[in-house]
Amino acid sequence: MRLWTLHPKHLDRIGLVALWRETLLAQKVLQGATRGYRQHPQLVRFRRQADPVRVIGCYASLVADEAELRGYRFLRDKLIDVAECERIPCTTGQVEFERRHLLAKLERRDPCGYRRLLALPSPELHPLFVEWPGPVEDWEVSIGR
Repeated sequence: MRLWTLHPKHLDRIGLVALWRETLLAQKVLQGATRGYRQHPQLVRFRRQADPVRVIGCYASLVADEAELRGYRFLRDKLIDVAECERIPCTTGQVEFERRHLLAKLERRDPCGYRRLLALPSPELHPLFVEWPGPVEDWEVSIGR
């Protein structure tokens, strides 16, 4: 499971579709509707919020927005109904870690996307996140980079 801090516009088609599936899975996990993935480290930052289900719904809605901009129709009826959410802090180290991780994927799958992301001084973040100075997030380290 990878719930990107980076804006979904940086993802290629394969990455965007995978993010959608993983976000729907995360929503089910946070709703208590699964037996697997309940302790997945990617969910830590959502669980730290006052209403994790609402926040993952907000995250997913913004992923669906990006899909629509590209002409895809992700089924929004699978999402919980949310309005705006509070922003989640993330560290500069996490953003750089994810940037390098995505660059490695794009280099193989989408050379044009790779060059676009590589040319940016800093990637845009998913609108749910706000960046703060700091190292790679502790939950990412537990995944075993």
